[in-house]
Amino acid sequence: MDIVGLPNQAVKESRERVQAAIKNSGLPYPRKRIIVNLAPAAVRKEGPAYDLPIALGVLLMQMLVPPGSVDESMVIGELSLDGTVRHSKGILPMAAAAREQGFKRIFVPEMDAAEAALIPDLDVIPVKSLSELYKHLVGEKTIQPHQPPLVDTILIPSNITDFSEIKGQEHVKRALEVASAGGHNMLLMGPPGAGKTLLARAMPSILPEMSIEEALDVTRIYSVADQLPADIPLMQLRPFRAPHHTISHAGLVGGGNWPRPGEISLAHRGVLFLDEFPEFGSRVLEVMRQPMEDKQVTISRAQGSLTFPANFQLIAAMNPCPCGYAGDPEKACTCSHQTVTRYQKRISGPMLDRIDIHIEVPRVDFEKLSDNRRGESSDDIRARVESARQHQRERFAGLNNGVMTNADMRVAEVRQFCELDDAGQQLVKAAMTQLQLSARAYHRILKLARTIADLAGEESIQSSHLAEALQYRPKGMMV
Repeated sequence: MDIVGLPNQAVKESRERVQAAIKNSGLPYPRKRIIVNLAPAAVRKEGPAYDLPIALGVLLMQMLVPPGSVDESMVIGELSLDGTVRHSKGILPMAAAAREQGFKRIFVPEMDAAEAALIPDLDVIPVKSLSELYKHLVGEKTIQPHQPPLVDTILIPSNITDFSEIKGQEHVKRALEVASAGGHNMLLMGPPGAGKTLLARAMPSILPEMSIEEALDVTRIYSVADQLPADIPLMQLRPFRAPHHTISHAGLVGGGNWPRPGEISLAHRGVLFLDEFPEFGSRVLEVMRQPMEDKQVTISRAQGSLTFPANFQLIAAMNPCPCGYAGDPEKACTCSHQTVTRYQKRISGPMLDRIDIHIEVPRVDFEKLSDNRRGESSDDIRARVESARQHQRERFAGLNNGVMTNADMRVAEVRQFCELDDAGQQLVKAAMTQLQLSARAYHRILKLARTIADLAGEESIQSSHLAEALQYRPKGMMV
């Protein structure tokens, strides 16, 4: 068997797998030269998912199965030497492509059937082995289509900290609520041990549920990256990604000889948490700037370009200086002024300008830590967040341009939905002059005020909403 059409090494090795699988399934293998042409020839083919369709092609060539039995069907799957069909990555987007191309059926590995069944109007046939597929096609033993999985109620994992367990930091909890309600980026700054990481990792407990469209978007990415859990066909919880600061720029935004999704794409429709923010390489942080604006990232290679969605919410945490105690009222900072300045300048002005909420996280005193009274629960906060998101869904329902949250709004939507009265105009004008705000910062303040108004259930933006939004600008930074 010869395989042509720009196959990579994994595809070339299909020859041995297909031959062994056919023989071990009790089926004859022809004693003649076979040429497998993978079209289009100019596109590079990779991965072992071609095994099952090639084997089926060999059986069709020998007239062992009826020619019309696979009409309007797509076949996917890797073969073991004994003929069993193994898991293949990227099943969900391939199933979606099958439906778009007009296919009525798709044959997939049995373990991937639940994933493919998420696509409506497509019969998903789960295949355990090549022999089972042969019996199905010749009419000996029919394989029943896999039924779509039921979408159950979302349960927050028990290992996520509830907001009621976090002592003090009420203003930070409020900022996290605002960020969750509108999908805004956020920077936490404070001394070591103040609770920055704890607060950020508790955020999934107040994030709103994903719609079915969002869940399918996220699931497609995890399927392509081969990170979809075997027992979870549909990603129902918003992603929370927390890469270490030693990550490369390719690991963060995606890359490789054949591009794969990076952490910003794996955090699509969820949260990307960057702890120790200044410790990330400057190149690593700067490559995020364009995806943060465009909500997608394009990776170009000699073989072609791939575009991955990257509509993530950035939550970053940092100390104010290398020792961590600059500005702390109780513990003296050991860093020089130049050292503090150099440390903070690791985060560029354009990057800071893309962060909507800047909040200081002070140390928690003994009285609050020892207080046994529970604070407001995550369930109560999440209810307000869900209500605010519902306002946004209704507001943007007729746009059909991908805008789903206030943070997604572009200039045209800001102009349409963030109108200010005279008092609000004067307040923003004074802030622009005093804080030397950029045009981007101006629009981000309006989007943030829109979210605060949604949380309050107000149709129009009031001066109090603008005042709170302005409080979230960075202190002492002219951005």
